[in-house]
Amino acid sequence: MKAIRGATTLVSDTAEEVRKKVGEMLLQIVSENKLNMSDIICIMLSSTSDIHSIYPAKAAREAGFSSCPLYSSLEPDMDGSLALCVRAMLLVETDKPVKHVYLHKAKALRKDIASVINIAIDGPAGSGKSTVAAIIAEKLDILSLDTGAMYRATALKCLKSGIDYAEKDQVKHAVENINLRVEYKDGKQLTLLDGEDVSGEIRTPQISMLSSYVSSYPFVRDKMVQIQRRIASEVSCVLDGRDIGTNVLPDCPFKFYLTATPEVRAERRFEQDKIKGTSQTYEQILEEINERDKQDKNRAVAPLKCAADATVIDTSYMTIEEVVAQILAKIQEKI
Repeated sequence: MKAIRGATTLVSDTAEEVRKKVGEMLLQIVSENKLNMSDIICIMLSSTSDIHSIYPAKAAREAGFSSCPLYSSLEPDMDGSLALCVRAMLLVETDKPVKHVYLHKAKALRKDIASVINIAIDGPAGSGKSTVAAIIAEKLDILSLDTGAMYRATALKCLKSGIDYAEKDQVKHAVENINLRVEYKDGKQLTLLDGEDVSGEIRTPQISMLSSYVSSYPFVRDKMVQIQRRIASEVSCVLDGRDIGTNVLPDCPFKFYLTATPEVRAERRFEQDKIKGTSQTYEQILEEINERDKQDKNRAVAPLKCAADATVIDTSYMTIEEVVAQILAKIQEKI
């Protein structure tokens, strides 16, 4: 069972207006969450004390919500509260992420879902930022834009084209002609290179190392950053990488920097690789991580750096759930 919240404001206290706005709110909740009427266990409504014309529960019943219990209550007067406001809470049977609905002036009640918000998560390789970003996006019901996948796809393009990634002009030609798209399906990001889904292919150690070199070219980063900023301006999303808070979205209000010791990060990667059946030793992975850190921190363009206003979280001895909870708490503090 999950709870879906909603709220709407009225233009005036008339029975017609209450019916119209309550029906609009409830129907949009049903539509946004792809609910059947049988999924709704009950609906609880409350209204501000300036609404007298009709009970919101009666308006809901007349709007077609007659197959579940309905409850109405009157909210106490509070300084600064919205005028002519009806709130709703639906208890529903669903295993999907829920979408809350706030309409008209009630949007001011939920700044986190009423406007485009961006969350930047930076950190070195193996710090857990991609996993955390995906979970945060799912919990907030926003997109998770894996920026690293875009650079990895560019590196794969260079590899498949047989060019020397150390030759600037060759890489530039490949980037200028790259057909790179990002799509979202079933809550996951798909990275499409030349029309082919390469989401799995770009996760090899070779591509990981190569992407660090390729991304050091200013023209590569300029192209990727341009795409990332456009996406972030249009939809709420979580972006993870190495320079999101310092370069890609420097004005982002929610910045986090995840870190962990090289040894812990190597151990995590070693355990992941064992599941995948790869044969790298722990020592080899640790060496790669140290080399990758050195490259990322010392590259001339947009190096790995913690933004001055970012919240630093050392994940070395934290579970994924603990990291996610800390980030969500920090976001809630600012909303």
